Amino acid sequence: MNGPGRDTAAERIRAVFADAGCTGWLHARRCSDPRATTISVRGNDRVVLASVYKLPLFLAFCASVDAGRLDATEQLRIVPSECTPGPTGIARFHDPVTMSRRDVAASMMTVSDNAAADVLLGEIGTSVVEDLLGRLGLTRTRIVGGTADIYRRLVEETDSHTTVEAFRALTDDDAAWTVSAYDPAYTSATTPEEMTRLLDAVWSGSVLSPESTAFAQQVMRAQIWPHRIASGFPHRGVAVAGKTGTIGIIRNEVAVVEFPGEYPIAVAVFTRAARADPVLPVVDAAIGEAARIAVTELRAPLPDRIAESFSAESA
Repeated sequence: MNGPGRDTAAERIRAVFADAGCTGWLHARRCSDPRATTISVRGNDRVVLASVYKLPLFLAFCASVDAGRLDATEQLRIVPSECTPGPTGIARFHDPVTMSRRDVAASMMTVSDNAAADVLLGEIGTSVVEDLLGRLGLTRTRIVGGTADIYRRLVEETDSHTTVEAFRALTDDDAAWTVSAYDPAYTSATTPEEMTRLLDAVWSGSVLSPESTAFAQQVMRAQIWPHRIASGFPHRGVAVAGKTGTIGIIRNEVAVVEFPGEYPIAVAVFTRAARADPVLPVVDAAIGEAARIAVTELRAPLPDRIAESFSAESA
């Protein structure tokens, strides 16, 4: 934490997590601010990414398009019955579909489409994602596989026969499962600080071409989930560009919150609930409230010359 008043904000954030019955980690920073003003609540601890891993995968896809290794408009034929299961997106379709790579990427991000993510990971490979993370100095973030890999291990570790059975087992509060998907030492993991640094790199335009930067921001603003970080900012004119992640007791979101005429603020919130219920609205709301406290503390007007630049990029 930097600057006066940050202890109070951090204490309030810790109290929000405690009241919700979860352990929480948070990091927030102003994007494109040379003063690098931040708030951290265990922000350098390693945490489970869950579906937040789709963000570095998405950016690696965009970087591959920039480098000419992939054609974003090339059409892919996808058979839903052969895909990774999931509650949204392609896996819910009945018939084969043909989509461009960039539409597959958009589906992965906007509705957290598991099938789309594994299709895209198969196109790119984990080494390309690792190269991107390495170039950005994100040494504590690692991607160990896609959603299908996580589900396969869950079935084995819960002694189940199907993914549905595995997730049903995880919702048993009396079972107290210690599966690898809950342990950052064994699954895709990061730190909240590295996630806000990644978001800052995207919003500053330092990681992708101008065209891909605009595409990435547009797609992230179109995420449909309103129940976590976005719930803390129900204001007209405020954009929340984010990516959620959920698996069992793990509920996360990373996002950039954009108030008109102000510095964009990157915030990463990761939680681990005490209860295994499949739906925990109190934890979702805590993510939004913790983000609201952090973002409110960091809000600041943009200098005129930077505000004009942001307005031109958004037009």
